[in-house]
Amino acid sequence: MADSSDSVSVDMDSISLCGKEHHIKTGHGSVSVVVFGDQDKPALITYPDLALNYMSCFEGLFSCPEAFSLLLHNFCIYHISPPGHELGASIISPDDPALSVDDLADQVAEILDYFGLGAVMCMGVTAGAYVLALFAIKYTRRVLGLILVSPLCKAPSWTEWLYNKVMSNILYFYGMCGLVKELLLMRYFSKEVRGGVVQVTESHIVQVCRRLLDERQSPNVLRFLKAINERPDITEGLKKLQCRSLIFVGENSPFHYEALHMTSKLDRRYSALVEVQACGSIVTEEQPDAMLIPIEYFLMGYGYYRPSQYNVSPRSPLSPTCISPELFSPESMGLKLKPIKTRIRVDV
Repeated sequence: MADSSDSVSVDMDSISLCGKEHHIKTGHGSVSVVVFGDQDKPALITYPDLALNYMSCFEGLFSCPEAFSLLLHNFCIYHISPPGHELGASIISPDDPALSVDDLADQVAEILDYFGLGAVMCMGVTAGAYVLALFAIKYTRRVLGLILVSPLCKAPSWTEWLYNKVMSNILYFYGMCGLVKELLLMRYFSKEVRGGVVQVTESHIVQVCRRLLDERQSPNVLRFLKAINERPDITEGLKKLQCRSLIFVGENSPFHYEALHMTSKLDRRYSALVEVQACGSIVTEEQPDAMLIPIEYFLMGYGYYRPSQYNVSPRSPLSPTCISPELFSPESMGLKLKPIKTRIRVDV
């Protein structure tokens, strides 16, 4: 890790598995990054959706033993929080300049510089997926691959713009009130887990997310929301990407069309789409099990495998002898991701 008098490293006793939080001062303000694992390993960076951090956006996925064994065995995880979204964050000074999505992408580059990282694997959700896709466009050689969940790539539609504008006004005048939390939960989760179906109560993941939203500083959320609501269309830039991409989207996500549009603009030889039935935007929390096998296939193309003791897992029985020979073809740098929609069926 690079030395920096402007950066502070703090042990987080409340975070298991030796996670360590770093507050990194960039040219666009301070950013919190929580690091898990051996920093000598290749890096996987994550970026969450609006008003979330790694605990409320990626905890479900990383709590799966199969995902944990695959990802932590091969990578050091760098969980990046949007400015002011980390645990215990204070309110960002109103004198600090507002950040654009370009500024947020540039912050990611500065974070990589701080840790001395070269090319990294990226995983982002919705707004975070947009930031990482923009980062990949601007810093092409610094991205090995993209795993994007319910991503954005177009400028906001009039409907989304108005929706975000209303939420911005409520945040400004009333803070993280009940109505804002309901709007955010509708953005994140399907009606089934929100308890919107008759005789179905709100699920545990929604209840936990609701409590975590209480910890967010509304002025900080408002800053991120404004940046995302003013985002430009990056569709043309997607054609410049030189890395492979794996896209997940819940079929009930309000950003389902965005994900389909993004997939259609990526090079079909190097991208794949996984649609998850009966799921909202945050597949990482609502149905993380649906992500396991696609991620495992995707990472095999880079030579990353699950530790041998986990290969016999009944949920994810992948091993080199189980993979179709075509997946080891030279195409797509070792892994042929077919441009098809893979629907993951689940019982609701």
